[in-house]
Order: sequence, then C-alpha cells, then structure tokens
Amino acid sequence: MSKPLHQQQGIPVSVSLVTTMEQAELQKPVFQNKQRIFYIAALAIVIAVVISLLAKLLIGLIDLITNLSFYGNWSFEASTPVGNGLGWWVIFIPAIGGVVVGLMALYGSKAIRGHGIPEAMEQILTNESKIKPSITFLKPISSAVSIGTGGPFGAEGPIIATGGALGSTLGQLLKITINERKVLLAAGATAGMSAIFGSPVAAIFLAIELLLFEFSPRSIIPVALACITGAAGHHFLFEEGPVFPLAQDLAPAGNTALFIYSLMGLAIGALSVGTTKIVYWIEDLFEKLPIHWMWWPAIGGLVVGLMGYFEPRSLGVGYENITHLLSGTMGLQLVLSLCLFKFISWAVALGSGTSGGTLAPLLTIGGAISALLGMWVQQIYPESEVNIAMAALLGMSAMFAGASRALLTAIVFALETTHQSNAFLPLLATCSAAYIVSFFFMKNTIMTEKISRRGVRTPDSYEPDVLEKMSVMQLVNQQPMVFNEHNTIADLRTWMDANKKTLSSSFLLITDADGAYKGVLDRTVVFHWQQSENQTLASLLQPIDVAVNLNTSLREAMGVMARANILAIPVLDNSEEPSVVGILSNEEIVNAYRKSWKEHEQGHAPISLKRKGLKILLRNRNRWQQRK
Repeated sequence: MSKPLHQQQGIPVSVSLVTTMEQAELQKPVFQNKQRIFYIAALAIVIAVVISLLAKLLIGLIDLITNLSFYGNWSFEASTPVGNGLGWWVIFIPAIGGVVVGLMALYGSKAIRGHGIPEAMEQILTNESKIKPSITFLKPISSAVSIGTGGPFGAEGPIIATGGALGSTLGQLLKITINERKVLLAAGATAGMSAIFGSPVAAIFLAIELLLFEFSPRSIIPVALACITGAAGHHFLFEEGPVFPLAQDLAPAGNTALFIYSLMGLAIGALSVGTTKIVYWIEDLFEKLPIHWMWWPAIGGLVVGLMGYFEPRSLGVGYENITHLLSGTMGLQLVLSLCLFKFISWAVALGSGTSGGTLAPLLTIGGAISALLGMWVQQIYPESEVNIAMAALLGMSAMFAGASRALLTAIVFALETTHQSNAFLPLLATCSAAYIVSFFFMKNTIMTEKISRRGVRTPDSYEPDVLEKMSVMQLVNQQPMVFNEHNTIADLRTWMDANKKTLSSSFLLITDADGAYKGVLDRTVVFHWQQSENQTLASLLQPIDVAVNLNTSLREAMGVMARANILAIPVLDNSEEPSVVGILSNEEIVNAYRKSWKEHEQGHAPISLKRKGLKILLRNRNRWQQRK
C-alpha cells in the first residue's frame, strides 16, 4: 500500500476544483441575496400601497353597511350603531349579518371565519404561506358585513388577513422562494395594520412576534418598508395625529404609582388568561351544537344584538369607546356596563366563528377593567397619584400583551396610537407583568390556541441560528485523512484496522498521484463493501464539484450541501488560488448543535468558590504550621 498522503507533512493538496461557475456559486449568498432583498422590498411597497387603498375601502364599506343597517341611509359617512332608534329590533340586525357571513363561508371559503392572525400563522407554518386568492376580497367583505351589522370587532383583524392574502397571492404568481412568499405575506398583513392605525413600528414588531418567526435583513427590510408605506397611506387617506388622542398629556408616574400599575398588570394578565380560556370554551360549546356551522354566526349575532339592546356601545368597532376610556371621565357604571356587555358579545361572536378582529375588543375590555381598578385605587388610596386615563391606557396594552404574548407590539402600539411618551415606563412594567402571568399560566395564546388544537406548533422563541454564528473554520479539521485514488479497498481496510484510534472522521479526501483533488469518500462505504477488494478507491469515489471556504458560515455551508445532496464538502483556504485544506461533514454540524444545546441545558460553574475556599484554608494552615 502506498503511503497515505495525510501522513506526509508539508505536502499541500493542490486543487483545480473551483471553476468560474462554482466561484459564482460560492459568491451567490453575498451578491444575489442582496438583489433578491431589493426585489422583494419593491414588491412589498407595491403591496402596501394597494392594501392602504383596501383599508380605506374597508372602513368606507363598514360605514356604509352601518348606515344601511341601523339608519336606513346610503352613506359612507363615519357612523356607529350607538344612536340607533330601532328598539328591540336591533337584536336581529347582527343575526342577519351572521347569516350572510355564514353563507359566504359556506359557498365562498371557510377560511374567512375567525379573526385573521391565527389563520395567517397557520398558512405560514403548514402551507408554505399559500392563502387562497379569494380571501383577498371575501375577508374584507365578510368582515364589513359582520362589523357593519353590529359585530363587536375591530377592522384591524380583517385588514391584516386581507393584506396577508394579497401578499401571498402575489407570491404565488411570481417565481420566488417559500421564505420570500412568507415575507410578502407578513409585509401585506402588517402594512394593513399600519394603514389602519398609523403605527408602523408596532406593525413591524407584530410581524416579528406573530408572523415571521425570524429576525433577519431579508425579512425585516421588506416588512419595514411596507409598514412605512402603510403609515404614509394612513396619513394620506385618514386623519392626521394619533388614532386615540388624549385631552391632555399624561404626567410621568412616580414610584408608588408605578408599583400599583405593575400590580394592575398582574391582575390584567390573569384576566387575559381567563378571557382566552372563556373564548375557546365558548367555541367548544358551538362545536357541540347539533346544527351546521353555517348557522353559528347567526346564533352569535343574536347574543350580540341582545347585548346591544341593553348597551348600544357594545355594538360595532367601538374605537370611540377607547378614546372615551382614555379621557378618564367615564363614570363607574358606564365603564362597568361597557366592559361586561362588550366582553359577552365579543366572546360569543368570536366563538361562533364569524369574521372579525380581536385587537379593538381586547383594548376596550382591558382599558375598561383597568379604569375600574384605577377608580378603586383612587378611592382607597388617594395619595397614590394613580391616573385613570393612564390606568386605562396601561390596561389596554396589558390585555393585548397577556392574551397574545406580543409584548413589544403591545407597548409600542400604545405609544404610537396615543403619542404619550411619558407612559413608556408604566407600559413596560404593566405589560411585562401581564406577559409573565400569561407565560406561566397559559400554554397557548388567543392567537395560537386554535391552530395548536389542529396539531400546529408555533415557535415561541427567536434565537440566533447556531449555524449562522459559527464559521467553517471553527469546525473543520484542517489535517484531513488523504489517500491516493489508486489505493485499493484492501489497502484502505488494512490501514484502517491498524489505525482505529486515529480515525477522526468518516470521510476521506482522495487525490491523484500528483496530489490534485479528486473527490470525497465515505469510509463506511469501504467498510460495508462486499465485492472485490482489489478495486481502487477511484471506483467508489463520490465526485463533489462544489466547495466552501474557511470563512463561510455553517448555515451557508449547510445550504450548499443540501442543494448538492451530499453529506460532506471540501473546504478551501482563503488564498487567491484556493487549495483544499479539509472536509466539513454533517457530523461536525451535529456537534455544533450539540454544543449549543449544552450551553442552554447544562449548567456548570467555571469558578468554584468551594475549591478556592479550600485552597485558602490549606494555605493558611501551612503558614500557621511554619510559624509554629
């Protein structure tokens, strides 16, 4: 057997491996990916422009149906059901809207049911971000009917679903990757939220926390540009200034008030857990009804109408209710009735599977409850400096943070929609408290419970990919086992039997007689070979015509290996005329993951106080003995 080259010190493995085409392949992640980001970002801006116009159309359609349903007027002027004079007939208006939504779901698409975000999450996680194009117009129409006939929902859920469907549809028409289609879906969804509320930063955080499940330039750049475009659409098509204005700026909270607000956050967190469980308990009750699901929204509509008969403010979107709560001037009885009737109508309607959003109801309910808590604190502890308007704002955000566990979205949304910068620290304390309670006492959120029941697991942590953090240089063995292609299988088996303790890799580097690279060989193939042992290694050689260099990230290297369908890849040095210096295999990549797991799961103390204390004790004892 000829001497293996890996035992010959100082002999480099020269290589003519990398052709011009393959060098371009190695550079693709650097150049072409940036071009793709620019392309996807341009598409996201176009989607945002369209969804801004659709947001305006949706609001106008809701106002039209509201005017027709409760006042008999053909008008697109902003209107609410609060001042209707229908008497007890108002009970049947939401039920009629429920019948229409049920028919649209039956003969159009069942996907229009629900509040939008869970459905978008499910398509991202299970269906390659593919949403039926029909949802683009069925969702806003069905939601306009539901809300315009008194449904206690917000317009943000439907427009998020519509924007997501628009982005997904465009992504299905174009030749783009699955991940790029996901980015377009998220861009359309969050641009819709930004167009409704003028809250681009909160919309970006919504994408990160509930839709993208990642944080990277390839996703954040398109989504950010889409949200900025949506905010511009809001300022152009809707009103200037905050969506929920306050009569006067909120004063900074003192330490005592901040402590009380934190306790209120804990209470709101517990209520958000209870609210979520009640909503899905009601949904389970509807599942047990012996009638077709098409009629469920009509039954829910009857409950909505009944609540609206006793408390008209519980009907419709109710953004004006949020503004009134933030004024801090609503009386105790008014706040209590709004909270109770709004919650009942919303929970039953949502559980019935009708079409509408959850954000506005959660804000209203959380704000009302927190305002009640603020009034109670003022009564028993006047020196607390608790502000009812501040309490209402904090309760709104804490309810959303607890129910959805979108912590950053809830905080930033409150700041953007009110322009109250002094509320930042109280918001951070209150929302964090609600989030903590929700995290420890509720497995799923109001956004993920539905899809979790269908067996879909939603990511709840967004950590940097260990493969992205590490380079090939950190793992690759730069002294690989190198053999001549003319060595026989018998020669290699004999050598492996004699060097069992020195075998460090399952893959061997094969060269010709001049040391030029020829390919990679899996030694397990040699071990299990049942035919002639006189065959040369060249006959078993796996030719690999792609490579990575030492500075390549493990994630990029894994991508090259996956595209080439190989388990090991040669590694080049960083010189102008690259040479093969090692082999990267799937074994090293698994070891990298194992190391990452140990960092998270296995604890150890690099510095032992016990050991150090024992050394000090022994040193002092020796000194004492010397003195003695």
